[in-house]
This record gives sequence, C-alpha cells and structure tokens, in this order.
Amino acid sequence: MTDLSRRSTVGLGLATAAALASSRARAQTPAEVKIAMLVPLSGPWARQGILEQMGARLAIDDVNAAGGIKSMGGAKLKLVEYDTQDSAEKAKDAAQRMIAQEPDLVGGFGCWLSTFTLAATEVTERAGLPWLTLSYSDAITGRGFKHVFQSSPTADAQAEETLPMVMELAQKATGKKPTKVAFVGDNTAASVSFMKPVRDHVVKDLGLTTVADEVYTPPLADATTMVQHVRSGRPDFLLFGSTNVPDDKLLVDKFAEFNLKSDRLPKIGNGGHWAVPELLKNAGAENLEGILVGLANWPGKRQADLEQRFMKRTGEPWFGHDSIFAYIHVMILKEALEKCGVADRAKVSDAIHALDMTDGPALFFPDGRLKYDEKGRRVGAKLCVVQWRGGKPVPVFPAAIATQDVLWPKA
Repeated sequence: MTDLSRRSTVGLGLATAAALASSRARAQTPAEVKIAMLVPLSGPWARQGILEQMGARLAIDDVNAAGGIKSMGGAKLKLVEYDTQDSAEKAKDAAQRMIAQEPDLVGGFGCWLSTFTLAATEVTERAGLPWLTLSYSDAITGRGFKHVFQSSPTADAQAEETLPMVMELAQKATGKKPTKVAFVGDNTAASVSFMKPVRDHVVKDLGLTTVADEVYTPPLADATTMVQHVRSGRPDFLLFGSTNVPDDKLLVDKFAEFNLKSDRLPKIGNGGHWAVPELLKNAGAENLEGILVGLANWPGKRQADLEQRFMKRTGEPWFGHDSIFAYIHVMILKEALEKCGVADRAKVSDAIHALDMTDGPALFFPDGRLKYDEKGRRVGAKLCVVQWRGGKPVPVFPAAIATQDVLWPKA
C-alpha cells in the first residue's frame, strides 16, 4: 500500500469516526424530544384523562414558546398520547404499544386510575422509562421500581390525614366531636389502598364507630340499598371512595333523593374526579353544594394567571387537580432534561431522582417542594381540600392556597 493510499484510508477512518460521533451527538441532542402521556381518553374515566390532556398540551406549548430545552440547544418537546381505555389489561397493552412504537421516548406520565397505573408501570419500568404519576395507591411505589415517581401523597398517607382533618373541621365548626362515620366506595386499587389503614386502625384511633361500610364494583348500577344502609346508621359524616364521575353523580343524586344533602349529612369525596366541571353538569350545583373534596393538589393563589390562560384556551370553568398535575409533570420532565442535557432515559431518571427544588415546578405544589425519595414518593406531599360553593370547587385548605374558610353544618 502506498503512503497516499494509507493516508486516504486513515483519513476515511477518521471521517467515519467523526460522522459516527456527530450522529451520536445528534441522537442525544435531537431537534425534538418525545415524552408520553398515557391516560384514559375513552370509557368511564375519560373525563379525567381529557383534563390531563388539556394541562399537558398547555405545558408543552409553554415550554416550546419559552425556547424549548435550552441545555439541548432549544430542542422542542413533543407529546405523544395513548389511551388506556377502560381496563388494566387495555392500559398494559397501550403501554406495550407505546414502548414499541416510540423507541426514542425519554419519559412520560399517567395513568390517572391507580389500577391502570399499576399495570402500565410494569411495562415502563422494564423499558427503563421514567414515569410520573398522580395516582394514589401505595403499591405503585412499593414494588422496588427505580423509574416510577409518585407526585401525590399515597393513599395510605391520605387515609392517615383525611379523617383527623375532617374531625378537626367538624369539631371547630360545631363544638362537638363526631362519633359515627359511614363509608361508600368502590374496590379499585386506590380505594382499597386508602381504606386499608382506615379500617385497620384510623377509625379506632379517633374513637369513631363505623355505622356503614359499603363496597361496590364500578361502574355502579344502583345506589339505593347502600344509601338506605347509610341513612339507617345515622352517621355524623360520610366519606366517599368512588373513582369516576358517573358513580359520583349517581351517589350524589341518590343521597339527595333521600333528603341527605350536605346541609344534613356532611360528605367528603376523595380525588380529582370530585372537582371536575363534568360532575357539575351531571349532578347539579344544588346537590353538590357543601361537599368537601380531599385532593393531592389544586391551583392556588400563585397560579391565578396560569388558571386564566388555561380557562381562556380550553373554555373550562376552572383549572383543577387533573390538569395541573399534567402541567406539572411536563414541567418536571423539562427540568430533568435541562439538568442532564441529553435525550437518555437513564440520565433523565437520575436527574429526577436528584431534583430538590423549592422554585419552578415546586411552586405548583401546596407544600412548595419538589423532591422524590428512594421509593419514588414525593417528599412532604400533603392533602389539600376544596369545597363546592355555588357551583364551583373553592380551595379551603391549606392556608397557602385557601381563598375561603370551610363551612360545616351546625346541626
């Protein structure tokens, strides 16, 4: 081989290596970065998924309008959307399609209902895809997974907080400590997880007597017998454990039919579905008036401008639990991408684990902190409470987001 040939071969090799390096660099700093949303967009939980979709799309536009991912040369975020439909099996199938069809995904969020999230995260975890969720079940982050992040207080934590909080509100308003409680709820994963500590010890610890404990498989067909059991027990308050708007509406209507609105029987719902416009349209302001709702998050005073933009864009009457969580989850993924600077799942997951913020996305949580522990649970996550007033959910707790005081019937 001549010197010229050798020089040509070496030059070709160097050029090839440079091209490969450039290709790898482009792969890690693409013009757009894909994140996924897997939520129910059809079936009985579709309304919650659609509200998440609205919040997520707004966040994507906000990130891209502000210059994209700056550490990646202004790469734009792209949202790919998948539908869990109406069962855990379909949610898992959708997750498998998502992973197969979108090999360059760097993260995602969903699936709203804990039963769906438990199924789908088996798939995302195997794929090493960092996954954020608002779902409540303790089991979601109790399996030793490394890439699942739970932004809500767990169902167990909510169970520990909800009844003491209700007891305190009741005693402050009436001067009397409640002694009897009733429960009506379904048997989905979040409800089961929530009710386990309640039945095991919370009720006893608070000196309460359970006078009715009604469990059903959704969707609910008829609530008459359950309402009759509750009425005969004469509880001081009722805690709902339903998980979808159609069941919420049926329960609210049936209690009203039996003359047990919240001015006679205080009621507490749990979860974002209890504070959506769809419920107002179906159940009506009169039957909802006074119902308290425990939530993992709600936009407060600091999000007033964002709420106005959301309402103008979507035509929705308020910016609630499901939409704000989707908005936050996009922003958390954006923050992680800014920190690691590459479109790499493992590095994005590591970046989420390393976050410890009291600004940026942290300001969207009532407690004002963004940090996940070794299990993937958000540190310090607390409940907040809204109350239906005049056809709108109004934040009443904690003080950081409250715009009105809690109302509780005097008698």
